[in-house]
Amino acid sequence: MRLQLNAGVARAASAIAMGSLLVGLAGVAHAQPPSTEPASADAPAAAPVPPAVAVEGAVAPARRYTVRASSEVGGYADTDHVFVVTPTVAGSVADPVAGWSVDGRYLVDVVSAASVDIVSTASRRWEEVRHAGTLGGTYKPGTFGVSVSGAGSFEPDYTSLAGGVLLAQDVLDKRLTVLAGYDYGHDVAGRTGTPFSVFSHAIDRHGVKGGASLVMSRSTLVTALVDAVFESGDSSKPYRYIPMFAPGTEVARGASIDTVNALRLAERPLEQLPLSRDRYALTLRLAHRFSASTLRLEERLYHDTWGIDATSTDARFVVDVAPRLQLGPHARVHAQTPVDFWQRVYVVGPGYDFPALRTGDRELGPLVNLTAGGTLRVGLGPSDAPRRWLLGLDVNVTSTQYLDDLYVTHRVSAVSAITLEAEL
Repeated sequence: MRLQLNAGVARAASAIAMGSLLVGLAGVAHAQPPSTEPASADAPAAAPVPPAVAVEGAVAPARRYTVRASSEVGGYADTDHVFVVTPTVAGSVADPVAGWSVDGRYLVDVVSAASVDIVSTASRRWEEVRHAGTLGGTYKPGTFGVSVSGAGSFEPDYTSLAGGVLLAQDVLDKRLTVLAGYDYGHDVAGRTGTPFSVFSHAIDRHGVKGGASLVMSRSTLVTALVDAVFESGDSSKPYRYIPMFAPGTEVARGASIDTVNALRLAERPLEQLPLSRDRYALTLRLAHRFSASTLRLEERLYHDTWGIDATSTDARFVVDVAPRLQLGPHARVHAQTPVDFWQRVYVVGPGYDFPALRTGDRELGPLVNLTAGGTLRVGLGPSDAPRRWLLGLDVNVTSTQYLDDLYVTHRVSAVSAITLEAEL
């Protein structure tokens, strides 16, 4: 869970920049995408605001600045006894005339876990609090724009810092936007109660991205993004001990803790992962606005030098049921192959020679997961602008099949979030 949470911080840094730039693309009507999405494909054009408007023969100043604020409470729970509560606050200020915007987010993760991985090491329930924040800014007065972003995450045994820059150039009368960016992340992993000066692992990440967004028509937007991330450092988990077995020992998929303890040897070395990892991804997105609904489709292909190949397909459909009500379903399918060094049963060689690379992280093994859920948005604003205040609810349930793992073969998890957004 820890590495998954902190990996999200690095993605959030570049997501701020990406979302801030793409929000200015024209041609697709607003349909309130989730706040964590890196690209607001269905956001409206940031139309210039006139300095004054006529009201009953008089000239009154228009609202030049756009100020938004939101608060969210999210929750995660799964059948492996992991629970997370995440309160979040966020805000943004933008001047569409000058072409600049600034936004930020702060969250707290409260994690409580008694998963099979923890119980199998005779440990009690694990509890931890993580603080994380992101800050970004964009300046795009014309056809060229630049965004900068930063993120930080802090917990007792893990610190993560990240920052990035994204450039965008509009061409073809702003129908095509070309994107290029770079981001850097630095993580330090340790042990709770032990100073980093005594024990720590450093992980560095360099990421580059490029892509383009094409306005196909007033209602259709297509985006293609290519990402490459180059990691160096030891990301092995300092709490994960790997059960070892004698040659010829057979252990069934999903074997219980008691069965594994009865068959394994006394030796339990720590996890050891490769000291570098290169990741590559291609993401294609399509957003189409119908007369009273928005369809968003996404396909992501992934490969890394550890041997994982993955595909993720995501679909969202949001319907404007009424001026104050939007709702729609969400579905996602993800499948991946294991890392090259994956073994359900790690065997000790002659002379107690442990495998050089070993892991018990089932998220690095072969798996398939299916997600189904939905989105609800209710406008609470005044009659002339009902979506100036929005109350949102998102619920998603995921069923994951682990195809070659000890202890767990199936897990069901649920993620939910209640959000209140306001344009002030």
